[in-house]
Amino acid sequence: MYTHKRFSPLYTDMYQLTMGQAYFLHQRHDSPACFDYFFRKTPYDGGYVIFTGLADLLEIIASISFDSSEIDYLHSQGFHPDYLSYLEGFTFKGSIFGMKEGEIIFPFEPVLRVEGGMLETQLIETLLLNLLNFQSLIATKASRIRNSAGTRILSDFGLRRAQGMGGIQASRAAIIGGFDNTSNVFSARQNGIPPAGTMAHSFIESYDSELDAFRAYASVFPDKCILLVDTYNTLKSGLPNAIKVARELEEKGFKLKGIRLDSGDLAYLSKKARAMLDNEGFDYVQIVVSNQLDEFVVKSLLDQGAPIDIFGVGTSMITGRPDGAIDGVYKLSFSDGKARLKISENIQKTTLPGKKKVLRYLDEEGRFYADCIALYEEDSPEKMFHPFQKEKSILLKGRPYEELFILHMQHGKITTAVNGPFALREQVSQRLGQLPEEHKRFDYPHIYKVGISQKLSKSRDSIVKQLQQFM
Repeated sequence: MYTHKRFSPLYTDMYQLTMGQAYFLHQRHDSPACFDYFFRKTPYDGGYVIFTGLADLLEIIASISFDSSEIDYLHSQGFHPDYLSYLEGFTFKGSIFGMKEGEIIFPFEPVLRVEGGMLETQLIETLLLNLLNFQSLIATKASRIRNSAGTRILSDFGLRRAQGMGGIQASRAAIIGGFDNTSNVFSARQNGIPPAGTMAHSFIESYDSELDAFRAYASVFPDKCILLVDTYNTLKSGLPNAIKVARELEEKGFKLKGIRLDSGDLAYLSKKARAMLDNEGFDYVQIVVSNQLDEFVVKSLLDQGAPIDIFGVGTSMITGRPDGAIDGVYKLSFSDGKARLKISENIQKTTLPGKKKVLRYLDEEGRFYADCIALYEEDSPEKMFHPFQKEKSILLKGRPYEELFILHMQHGKITTAVNGPFALREQVSQRLGQLPEEHKRFDYPHIYKVGISQKLSKSRDSIVKQLQQFM
């Protein structure tokens, strides 16, 4: 899954380690604690997020440990010898509950619940946020592009524009969100994704003529040849030369697979290219387009009737443009036998206390209706309340529901099956099919209903009232 065979526990923020030392030296490192992972705002002004990155997270946590060189480094930073002796034998022994990877998730609801000792649950915060926020962002972007592309092939062309080695995880996330293949050979091999690619302009420029370049490439890849036709002049040079090579391949018993457009008016050029190819009897040759595509450009091209078969999407998808991040957070909700919360002047940043779960209620047609956050020991609540506006409530009694939290890790051991990206892609497609269309539209999507149970609401109010005595 992840890039290296061993993942360093130093892949964290310094304050995780300094807090860990304080917990340890005050003998609070093994005190029972619980943290929630959730986010507050959907990216792209959209209506949902696809939860991605869990497989990598579980795999890393299950094997995380400090080696001697890492302990030596921490010693050089002034950490206490007794604390370092503890870290020498550190492994994660906690438990993780939460939603399945590939689930459709919404703001403010817990996605994961991490339970264990205070130090171990704190120490994994940065790693968890790094993996889940980024991969969920990319999978969500990919799903939006899939929404625009319909059944057409989507290729991840983004590695060269990715944030460093994050491009490996991003390619996997793109598949989960709905893409079909990737130009990223490393990720293709690592994640079982079909690799895909055509040619660069430099290949064509390196020959004395465009036709010579096309013929050279076709001679090496006669059964999977896609020719880039816009190096000099798409309609006057590139397409005519591609048609010549297509005819020559047919004479040898092969078929030209496709042509690629990487500049210019893609709607106009793809229509002209389709007509030219069809007139010469090459209706089977596919048209591939690339160049700064995103969900809006793809939708516009298809709305214009552009006869495009394959979209190669790079920068916008691999970087999650324009948002660049999901504001996922990891907040303490229980420690030392007490429910905990963070108070803020902004009520939306006042966290929900205690160990919780999420129930998803369905409408009469089996579509998602509303999610209720409840205390983990509760039965199905009869009513849920708006998290921040108590006067708003929804009756739930009698509605069918799903419990979304399952056990992913117990005592540091993975307990759930790790699914590949294509299996997760099928799950995403199925779950998105249950999400009403008004939540998937790009412009002003309907806000999905997420509420809290009455018991959870009362618990929050009670703790806030207690804390206000000290404010």
